Formats: sequence, structure tokens, C-alpha cells
Amino acid sequence: MPIPDYQTLMLPVLRSVADEREHRVSAIIETLASEFGLSDGERQELLPSGRQSTFSNRVHWAKTYLSQAGLLAPTRRAHFKITARGISALQAGPQRIDVAYLLQFPEFVAFRERAKTDGTRQATAEDLAPITVAQTPDEVLSDTIRQIETTLRSELLDRILGAPPRFFESVIVALLLAMGYGGSRQDAGQVIGRSGDGGLDGVIDQDALGLDRVYIQAKRYAVANAVSEPEVRAFSGSLGAAKASKGIFVTTSYFTQPAILFAEKHPFRIVLIDGEQLTGLMVAHNVGARIDQTFHIKKVDEDFFSPE
Repeated sequence: MPIPDYQTLMLPVLRSVADEREHRVSAIIETLASEFGLSDGERQELLPSGRQSTFSNRVHWAKTYLSQAGLLAPTRRAHFKITARGISALQAGPQRIDVAYLLQFPEFVAFRERAKTDGTRQATAEDLAPITVAQTPDEVLSDTIRQIETTLRSELLDRILGAPPRFFESVIVALLLAMGYGGSRQDAGQVIGRSGDGGLDGVIDQDALGLDRVYIQAKRYAVANAVSEPEVRAFSGSLGAAKASKGIFVTTSYFTQPAILFAEKHPFRIVLIDGEQLTGLMVAHNVGARIDQTFHIKKVDEDFFSPE
């Protein structure tokens, strides 16, 4: 079954601590995962950040919202229990507890107002309207960042395709240097693509004497125009002619399956980088892209509140 959203989890979380005892968050997560019949894959599915499981994140947010409404209360690190208000809520027999339900509690309204306005203006009716999205704030943030990065990567590819061919070769050399190939030497990489270059467009010297070299071939193709096996085979021949054993073949499009298989089985070490991987590496290493804004997401320091 699909992983339940955090609002769907609110009532089950509250019910799971109805015995009025103190409970550990991790134990509740396991209990609810079993209750919802989640598979191992669903239990292990991670947020885009890769730092927390989706289900765990949703349980934590359900607990947070219930706590802000006064239905739950923290006791000590990673532990909590139900409050008198929470018991009364369960006794009323609600079919569902969600953000719309929690708006009846003044503490939760105040929490929403703080979250929506950051204290800079008066909250409006639109600000306090019930949340209908199934994602947690962490998921919404992660999705937004992913959308921004996807757009950026598309723009980078468009810029490369619109630039002169030789510019693409210089981009690859700059990227590999930014990734640490060639060490700290500024002259470790160079573009060599020209008439009679033997099909090699760039080279990175891994050491000061150039004893260990990585050769590059760059194919600036339209996105739908694949690089086929004969082109990778020709590149391997160029490596042999240069007495090299390492090569990187980069394209703005993609490689056919036979091309990929040829590179994998060839005795030379040939790495293939397609357009999607290329733009991802450019973003990761700030080549053709720069940091525009930095946000710091902060959470409670449990160690501070749990001194030994």
C-alpha cells in the first residue's frame, strides 16, 4: 500500500499512546509500520535528502502537529505521552484527525500563525486555511529544491548546446579539474580538440610529469541523437594510439546500450557520461552554476536538553 501521509497518521499516532504511558518515537514508528502493513521497501524508502526514511519523517511531523495542538507532550529525549486533551479527543471518537481538526485548538492556531507570518504581519484567513497537501514540510522543501535543480540542469544543457563546439570541450576540462582530477595544478587540464587530434578533445595530467593521463572525448549532440557503439569503439582506438589506458567520453545526449556494454567490457578504463549525469555533476561541483541562496534548517538539539 502507499505510505500514508502525515495527516492520515495523526489519529493512529494518538491512538498508539492511548494507554497514557511514556512511549519512544522509534517504537511507535515500528508499530505503525506494521499496523499499515508496509513492506521492507516502503519502510526503507528515503526522503530526497537521503537522511531519513519517508515514513519516519511523516510520523515525526504527525507527532509535532499533535504536540502543537496540545494533544501530545514531550517527556524526555525521543519520548512523549498523551495529554488530558489528547485523551478527550480520542474519547470523542473522531474518524480522522488532520490540520482542519487541529484548528479548533488556540495553541495550534497560534502555531500556524507563527509559521505562516514569521511574526512580521497579521495572519490572514488564507494563511490559516487547512493544509490539504499530503506531504510533510520536509518533503515539500525537498521537492521544491529538486524542481529548482531540474530546471537549472535543463538550462545548463541548453546553454551548452547553444555555445560554440569548442566551449563544450572546455566545460568538460573545467568540470574534471573541479572534481579533483589533476590535483591542485591550474595547468593540469587542456583542450586539445583540433584537426588531426585523433578523436581526442582534452587531456588531464594526473601528475606533474604527465605520466598518468586521462583523455577526453566530447560529443555535443542534440538530446535525441544517441552516441552509438562504433563511436565509443573509435574512441578506444584513439586511446590506444595515444598509448593511454583511461578515457572519459562525454555527450550532451545519451549512449545506446551496445555502447555502454562495449565500454564496460573493454580492457581500457572508459567512463561514459551522458547529458543527465553531466549537468548533475556541473551543479554538484559549481561549474556553470553558483549558489544563489543558502537556507539553514534547524531542529531541536536533543543533546542540549538531555545532559548526562
